[in-house]
Amino acid sequence: MTIHIGAAPGDIAETVLMPGDPYRAKWAAETFLQDAKLVNEVRGMLGYTGTWNGQRVTIQGSGMGMPSLSIYANELIRDFGAKTLIRIGSCGGMQDKVKVRDVILAMTASTVNSPSSGIFRELNFAPCADWGLLQAAATAAAKRGSATHIGGIYSSDVFYDERPDLNEQMVRHGILGVEMEAAELYTLAARHGCRALAVLTVSDHLGTGEALPSDQRERSFGDMVEIALEAAFS
Repeated sequence: MTIHIGAAPGDIAETVLMPGDPYRAKWAAETFLQDAKLVNEVRGMLGYTGTWNGQRVTIQGSGMGMPSLSIYANELIRDFGAKTLIRIGSCGGMQDKVKVRDVILAMTASTVNSPSSGIFRELNFAPCADWGLLQAAATAAAKRGSATHIGGIYSSDVFYDERPDLNEQMVRHGILGVEMEAAELYTLAARHGCRALAVLTVSDHLGTGEALPSDQRERSFGDMVEIALEAAFS
């Protein structure tokens, strides 16, 4: 048990999927895991452990933004022995070729600021995914026939962004989508020698304004979860 995770020793698997929304963690656990057991509900941040194809998996909510994810990822790694952490979440599309419901596999994650920025001081650290996970996820997505894009994303430290000039530069430099957590996850994984990947479903598009209605989001997120699970155990 830690300050933010009330799980007992042995309750957390070495492979952890991390959606931002705790209720998405509940949905994913009930939909994709066998014998899913609630192992955390501190502050309403739900976490479940079960099995997928005989492999133990934990699905733990991370909250919104890099500071919140940093708390859960740090405790999962340092106190519970997590070795593989895969973010499963939504993002906003930024390129014309990226459509709503597509899947993005984040090779790199650029950011203006993260909880780890103070460690590097003047250095611009380049957070990136684990190659083995990325390759396995790409294979899993291709087998499923999912519309998938692989490349750089932008992890914003604000939701209500008022920097259209910065978004323009992201688009200009080929950034596929924007979300709020992956850059810190990749940095923590690098620091602790773990594997990390972000598998993201495009839920809206910054350019077109198109967005998935809330009742369609869960149905569209199924591919993302299955890609993540297949990648973790390939």
